[in-house]
Amino acid sequence: MTLREQSDTINLYDLTQEQLTALLADWGYSGYYAAQLWSYLYRERLTDFAAMPALREDLRQILTTRASLQQLSIAAATDSSDGYTHKVLLRLADGQTIETVLMNFEGRDGTPRATACVSTQAGCAMGCIFCATGQMGFFRHLTPGEIVAQVLHVQHMLAAQDDTLRNIVFMGMGEPLHNYDNTMQAIDILTDHKGLTIAPKHITVSTVGVVPGIRRLAADKRPFRLAVSLHAATDAERQALIPIAKRWPLAELMDACQEYTARRKRRIFFEWTLIAGQNDTPEQAHALGQLLQGMDAHVNLIPLNPTLEFDGEPARETAVQQFQAILANHNLPSTVRQRRGIDIAAGCGQLRAANSKE
Repeated sequence: MTLREQSDTINLYDLTQEQLTALLADWGYSGYYAAQLWSYLYRERLTDFAAMPALREDLRQILTTRASLQQLSIAAATDSSDGYTHKVLLRLADGQTIETVLMNFEGRDGTPRATACVSTQAGCAMGCIFCATGQMGFFRHLTPGEIVAQVLHVQHMLAAQDDTLRNIVFMGMGEPLHNYDNTMQAIDILTDHKGLTIAPKHITVSTVGVVPGIRRLAADKRPFRLAVSLHAATDAERQALIPIAKRWPLAELMDACQEYTARRKRRIFFEWTLIAGQNDTPEQAHALGQLLQGMDAHVNLIPLNPTLEFDGEPARETAVQQFQAILANHNLPSTVRQRRGIDIAAGCGQLRAANSKE
């Protein structure tokens, strides 16, 4: 099937199980057949209707002409020198490209914990000056199916290694809450208990601080983890790093975060990229401790990863340790993020795709 033909069909990866059931009902098939097809898609992870042996032949013919299973083709792939990280450049049907990362960690009990870092947009409109994706600008939102297809791609990779996916972090290219509806629909598909059954507690959605999206999450009953990229504890310093912060100043952002923790009874993880001489000072650490005082919060400290268009340097280890100690004095728990894939530009803030439609 050509790309043009695919664009005229329904991408089944865009649909929740309920929507798939409704679609087949419109075609005259009962829920039994929808459940069968759903199992083929997500339990057996088959990608060809012809490879689904128990499908009724008439349904197979309809699916072949009216539906598609849009895969993401690999434009490039790179492994880190330590073997823990694999980055793929995936081409979308319209020629745009995105990056997806598979990271391997070891749990405290020694068991492997594979994590997929997935993208929600081609490019990003938030414009964070130290982020490679923000530097490239915004192209378009990803559909639910394009988000889901990234996870399926990672799972096929892991299956070849006799491994399974444990965690998903929406920390790839784009701002998930700027693409709220498509991101949430993708999460509904990924967590469906009759499909991929990814546990919501193993999913983290990161935002640079899109206040309306945080308030929507506060009202929604979605039990995944929320991470907010903060990076500065005063408006002037935050707006210098994150232009979109001018739209939602810290007071408004913190009010939304307080609403989230109060309504959802859940901890928020705050991301803090440590940039030498800018936001790694004791003054900033104390300001952060005061800003988050009384909130159910945990801070992830991330020494800056290099990007082409930002000349800042990562905080020195002594500054990181001092920063963390000050947070501890404010009774604020923190973790220094394990660095993965820096040598292949797969680390936090380094994803950047070539978006030519060649």
